[in-house]
Amino acid sequence: MRAIRFHEIGGPEVLRLERVSDPIPGPGRAVIRIEAAGVNFSEIYQRTGLYKVGLPATPGSEAAGVVVAVGEGVADVAPGDRVVSTSVSGAYAELALVQSDRLVKIPDGITARQAAAVMLQGMTAHYLACATRPLGPGDTCLVHAAAGGVGLLLCQIAKRRGARVFGTVSTAEKARLAREAGADEVIRYAEQDVEAEVRRLTHGAGVQVVYDSVGRATFEASLRSLARRGMLVLFGQSSGPVGAVDPQALNQHGSLFLTRPALQHYTATRAELLERANEVFAWVRDGSLKVRVDRERPLADAAEAHRALGSRATTGKLLLIP
Repeated sequence: MRAIRFHEIGGPEVLRLERVSDPIPGPGRAVIRIEAAGVNFSEIYQRTGLYKVGLPATPGSEAAGVVVAVGEGVADVAPGDRVVSTSVSGAYAELALVQSDRLVKIPDGITARQAAAVMLQGMTAHYLACATRPLGPGDTCLVHAAAGGVGLLLCQIAKRRGARVFGTVSTAEKARLAREAGADEVIRYAEQDVEAEVRRLTHGAGVQVVYDSVGRATFEASLRSLARRGMLVLFGQSSGPVGAVDPQALNQHGSLFLTRPALQHYTATRAELLERANEVFAWVRDGSLKVRVDRERPLADAAEAHRALGSRATTGKLLLIP
């Protein structure tokens, strides 16, 4: 089979299309033929060494496709099933191994490309707005990168739960997309002071929660934008990791809460995985959650996909198609 691999840490140019052996499913595992793989910042972090992986490595954890073989003891899926997962072992490939209990069957009415585009980012937006800091009527939240893959979904789910939504974006086109996704107010961070705008729009009170996937560049403004006893949910670091945090700063800004969640801790059991995934799929199927695919690229163009995502010029999801 063909797969993208990198043998050293570096820029997008280290990603190369190679021929490798087809995977063989061991006990509890399944092999899927990938129809679409999601491109996420976690793969950039792996390639640049921020997240440690053994080399050579095939990046990617999110993919949708068809089960072609199963190992001993597999009962969750069978050959021929249409499935999707965020726990794929090397999704930038034509075939991949997956622990069978981490596979979710794709419902009728959802395409493989839709499933690959919404699985990771949709469940991320779901746990952020429904579990980490559950939103409800009367809440106001700030969503950084509101026109990104998670941001567009998070804005929609936040509005669904009755919250008032502020979003930060860099361009007029991204502002339009954020508003279409449900953002009540959009802040152009390159032209406006985020904290000042949040305070103005909330009459000085601040927001109850900030959902921050950007990290280093936005962290201080996020803290300063929170209301008393507000929560900063730091779930990414597209601008780089945040430095050391003095807990006293949380006191000084109003007895704040700070958390650094990850999807695997909100889908730790199969029951939780299925519940979260199936609710997201139900919203997609009934049209109440819109999935935006920014672009689809052939598997061989993985480096180009990384450049596009890393430049923060994208709006919505990037997919690789084997």
